[in-house]
Amino acid sequence: MLSLVIVLAIALAVYLGYKTNINTGFFCFVFAYLIGCFWMGLKPKDLIAFWPTSTMFVILAVSLFYNVAAANGTLEKISRSLLYACRNFPGILPYALFAVAVILSVMGAAYFTVLAFLAPITLMICEEANMDKLTGAIAINCGALAGGDFPTAALGVIFRGLMGTAYQGAPDLTPIDDFTATLTMFGLAIISSLIIITFFRFAFKSNRNIGKGVAFEKPEAYNKVQRKTLALILIMMAVVLVFPILKLLAPSVKIFSVIAGKIDVGLVAIIFAVIALLMKLAPQKEIIAKIPWNTILMIAGAGMLIAVAVKAGTITMLSNWIGSNVPTWLIPMALSIVAAIMSFFSSTTGVVCPALFPLIPALAAATSLNPAVLFTCTVLGAQSSAISPFSSGGSLILGSCGNEEERNALFNRLLFVAVPVSVGLSAVYNLIVSLVM
Repeated sequence: MLSLVIVLAIALAVYLGYKTNINTGFFCFVFAYLIGCFWMGLKPKDLIAFWPTSTMFVILAVSLFYNVAAANGTLEKISRSLLYACRNFPGILPYALFAVAVILSVMGAAYFTVLAFLAPITLMICEEANMDKLTGAIAINCGALAGGDFPTAALGVIFRGLMGTAYQGAPDLTPIDDFTATLTMFGLAIISSLIIITFFRFAFKSNRNIGKGVAFEKPEAYNKVQRKTLALILIMMAVVLVFPILKLLAPSVKIFSVIAGKIDVGLVAIIFAVIALLMKLAPQKEIIAKIPWNTILMIAGAGMLIAVAVKAGTITMLSNWIGSNVPTWLIPMALSIVAAIMSFFSSTTGVVCPALFPLIPALAAATSLNPAVLFTCTVLGAQSSAISPFSSGGSLILGSCGNEEERNALFNRLLFVAVPVSVGLSAVYNLIVSLVM
């Protein structure tokens, strides 16, 4: 009975968030308090201890640093420079847009930031280059999501934190290396995205004359502040990545393991944020204002409610049910489709992954499936429906349309073409990946 109530509370929180346009995390806080303290008898201080401190700190720290690049125009300059570099290959324009979005995301730009920068530019380029606008929208959406899955990128650090939280609910199981898992996820996301983009690139007749007549304007050179910001981004990426990679390449060298164990992307990001502020690369007030508080509160609320579910045994019950009722070889596809349906109306990082990730450790142990593959299938499934016009990504793209008629036409194509095709291709891809790996 208790587990059923918790599952209904999670579903109700998502529904209320969607219908009222109030942060889903707020409803999760309420249900976590009412169920945890008044039904399960938890002490308030024990409930508050469920706050996902580590995940919240990483999101705060990383966004604080990369907001410097967003505030002083470095990210926008990077995108325009990369697009200009592809001017001689108009036929591969969708892949160029994808590459730009991936690079911006890998360099730390948030998903919403990448789409906010690229959506207006992309729709304008589609107009000039005789390219189907849905193809352009798919390209930048896939790029922003796939690049964000990189271990040190905006989404990657969240997924790493959620993986760690998932294993905290299963203390008898050995945690996986979250860095390696998200690096694998990143690689598989790139391949999945290229498959989806290729389908849309060649499926529409409107793309036959793609690139003819487009004129790329040469962007202005980086100014002094932007050059310094770009240098800091590259140095930070090197600091965060070098020793974990050396540890993977030479696991027997103890010094690499020791230093890699001391490297934390959140703490490193704070150091570089302070350096950027001391160098006066962006106003402190502006970079603090750009912190994604909405996402932080959503993840925190969902994390607390899921922690209550773990405490009540709901997660173990659901894992056992899936493991015993769904054929083992279909579990990755089932997770992919369930995640896609949930993500259609709610946040991947704030609702879907906090709800589904805790199922995976016990499920993987019970079925002998690779937990890293299950985490990946869940994320790729959730991201496959992120182009929905009801999601933040789809709405950002629609908001960049020039007129109401164009917006309505793209709305229908996002809903009835992009989402079904992306979800279907992703589900099949995830099934194949699970069979291979």
